[in-house]
Amino acid sequence: MVVYLVGAGPGDPDLVTLKAIKTLQKADVVVYDRLANEEILKYASGAGMIYVGKRAGAHSKKQEEINQILIEQGKKHDVVVRLKGGDPFVFGRGGEEILALQDEGIAVEVVPGVTSAIGVPTTVGLPVTHRGVATSFTVVTGHEDPTKKERQVQWNYNADTIVILMGVGHLEENINEIRKYKDPQTPVCVIEKGTTPDERIVIGTLDNITKKHINPPALVIIGPVVDVFEDIRNNRPEDSV
Repeated sequence: MVVYLVGAGPGDPDLVTLKAIKTLQKADVVVYDRLANEEILKYASGAGMIYVGKRAGAHSKKQEEINQILIEQGKKHDVVVRLKGGDPFVFGRGGEEILALQDEGIAVEVVPGVTSAIGVPTTVGLPVTHRGVATSFTVVTGHEDPTKKERQVQWNYNADTIVILMGVGHLEENINEIRKYKDPQTPVCVIEKGTTPDERIVIGTLDNITKKHINPPALVIIGPVVDVFEDIRNNRPEDSV
């Protein structure tokens, strides 16, 4: 009786870890979020499937309901996989699920995944750190839980690079906050649908990025590493992929 919290990676099914695949192959049931590529589910072809993700910004299940599903399935089956996009602990509420399962005496193991915060910029050739340019980076949610009494995100980060996840819906609001602390000409890169065939890159600055047409899902990278990325792109051979 084990529940595995498994990271599915940033979208490209080739970026799923070998351990994640092996865990899916032995699953009795898979409780999964909305994934960038549901082809990953093929590795658990013999398992039951329970969808608990969200579509069009609307959660199909509340977190408390998801916790209860995991508890119920964990008591009925030998191997339950809770499959999450990215990494279970990067805005995936994996910690909340572990605590709920442990309260019921159910064993939990975590299989890390490639978080989109690093995997997506790396895939396109954007280094979130670069010698002489950026020695630190921070990852922040662009969409806080609306039921919280107070906002935790303050935006006055001193990190050289800021990576915003789930921030397109509140992009203008978030950028306006960051502009209080950073030069409006600070470069910005938005990557839509990263690591997938529909990937799209938008370059701008804090001053103009909100005027560009941007669609979710996307992540936002802010800082001088975006200029490094532009140099890398401009120096690529014409026949490079």
